[in-house]
Amino acid sequence: MAKAGIGAYRMDLSASVVWLDGQASAVLGTPHEPGPLRATALAEQIHPHDLPRLSRVVTTAIAESVWFEDEFRVLDGPDRWITTRGQVIRDDVTGLVIGLVGVVLPSLRAGLHRAAELLEALPTAFFSLSRDWRFTYVNAEAERVLGRSRGELLDGDIWELYPAALGIAFETYYRRAMRSGEPMSFDAHYPLPLNAWYEVRAMPTSEGLSVYFFDVTERRRLQEQTEQVARRAQLTAAVTSSLAQTLDAEEAVAALARTLVPGLADWCVVTLADADVSVGAAGLPTPATMRDVGWWHADPAARPLVEEYCRHRMGALTDESFLLRTLRTTDVVRVPDDAAARIRGVLVPGRAHELITELAPESATVLPLRGRGRTLGAISLFNGPGRPPLDGQDLVTARDIASRAGLVLDNAYLYASQRGVVEELQRSFLTAPPQLDDLDVAVRYVPAAQAAKVGGDWYDVFKHPDGPTVVVIGDVSGHDLQAAATMGQLRSMLRGIGATTPPHPAALLAQLDRAMDAVASESVATAVVLVLEPAGHDGDVVVRWSNAGHPPPVLLNGDGAVVTLTGTNLLLGLRPGTVRTEQTLTVAPGDTLVLYTDGLVERRDSGGLRDGLDRLRATLGDLRDEHRIERLCDQLVRRLLPDAPEDDMALVAVRPRPAR
Repeated sequence: MAKAGIGAYRMDLSASVVWLDGQASAVLGTPHEPGPLRATALAEQIHPHDLPRLSRVVTTAIAESVWFEDEFRVLDGPDRWITTRGQVIRDDVTGLVIGLVGVVLPSLRAGLHRAAELLEALPTAFFSLSRDWRFTYVNAEAERVLGRSRGELLDGDIWELYPAALGIAFETYYRRAMRSGEPMSFDAHYPLPLNAWYEVRAMPTSEGLSVYFFDVTERRRLQEQTEQVARRAQLTAAVTSSLAQTLDAEEAVAALARTLVPGLADWCVVTLADADVSVGAAGLPTPATMRDVGWWHADPAARPLVEEYCRHRMGALTDESFLLRTLRTTDVVRVPDDAAARIRGVLVPGRAHELITELAPESATVLPLRGRGRTLGAISLFNGPGRPPLDGQDLVTARDIASRAGLVLDNAYLYASQRGVVEELQRSFLTAPPQLDDLDVAVRYVPAAQAAKVGGDWYDVFKHPDGPTVVVIGDVSGHDLQAAATMGQLRSMLRGIGATTPPHPAALLAQLDRAMDAVASESVATAVVLVLEPAGHDGDVVVRWSNAGHPPPVLLNGDGAVVTLTGTNLLLGLRPGTVRTEQTLTVAPGDTLVLYTDGLVERRDSGGLRDGLDRLRATLGDLRDEHRIERLCDQLVRRLLPDAPEDDMALVAVRPRPAR
């Protein structure tokens, strides 16, 4: 028995003494003595709360001559429980009870008691279920979370007490764990009356199921808030990206509808006021000055309805419409409920009336697209009955997006206005070449895609009073209105100098350099001047040229060879006394001189000037059989310029005509 942890004892009732074997002494925590112990000394080792009960059990056994069993605590350690089992001893002659014999062993109750205390102290809710789905244990935290007392829960059927768990994740995973014998973990929402999210661990046991669960509603709320913040940031980034991806601001703003749906709304309409006529006769926006430019719906089946609604609604708007109210007041107008009926109330009866009924928005929000001191349009966001009105952080995000779109649109209008002024000034100087008897001349000018990069490139072709033809191409540093103005000034000065002095290219550039210094010009420019005059009766032309830091002209010979006219001097505007040189060659009818600015050959994404010159020469070689000089220029522009040029570009082509 000792190996099993069981000790034996014998008690003499008449002498009130007890004999313990060694194992019994170890179990009870008393020193082992070979002789008897007084019964009172042993009683002192028993917990005072348990001694009266143990005495009653033993007294009853003596009186009724039956077996006895009980559990008690001893005082040598914290809550150490002992189990005792015994029987009475009778005298063989008299038949009277003279003593007791029994055994003692460590009780399982101590471990169970500690486990129960641990479960009670846990901040985690815990309950156990029998195999017939009845509660067999519930700790204090489970009482709190489940909203019922132990008395209500113990021995109660879980499906009867919590019928809302049927048919959802709780029933599914509990039954799967019980059936498979494998632990299950899941997160699930329990509806009213609990109305909370739980993280659940279901552990199968031989008796049934042990369930640990945590109320994670707050964690889910914070997680959803984080996800919403990330979603709104992602949406704002997507809008910013889409606004920056096109040079057409109206196109970008129109595309907002697809970006905002379904992130902020079920469907959306984007409206713009005309850029040049944005107010009515009374100083207020009118439907006649507005147009719907973009729309989208999360439901593909409803998109045709939205498109048709946008075709009809401008003509149906009354003065009380929410759109006009936003444009006039610059306030965000919210229709938090019954939006379809309220919108019908501000529409003229007709097709738009019918369509808004079919689209059936429950709520609507109209946000102005504000620029610098003016309203340029509006974004209308609509939600159906299954989605709450736009509010909180989503409304803040929508306001931010509308503000960004308004500024982008306003910037585009301002740039377009600036571009128009600069380009008009530019083109006023870049006139068509004169009609010449001995030369075919073609010119091209292509502005940069961005308004801020228009203004520096120029060309000129004029007949010198002495007979030769002067061809000039140049480029002023800078890309703005100032560059355009300086370009016009240089062009005028060079033409004036060229018309009153002998036609020598180097001399013309030297005098232009001195003139720039005289007028205190702070600009720097490049230029090439060519002087062409007939060389005989066969149509040949003598060309003299001087280059002030400009990309070199090229010559496409009639046989297809491409020659670069090398040789250059310092740029204009750096050192007025620069000595300038000139070169001479003879070109024949059918040969083509091509002068250009760097916008034709330099591209940020494909190497520098050398690579650009190689592309130009290769393209001219491909076009050697093009006999029409105008078409040659068109092909050069089409093949060498990107769709959205980063720089403006001027091009002049000159070809001697055969002698008549």
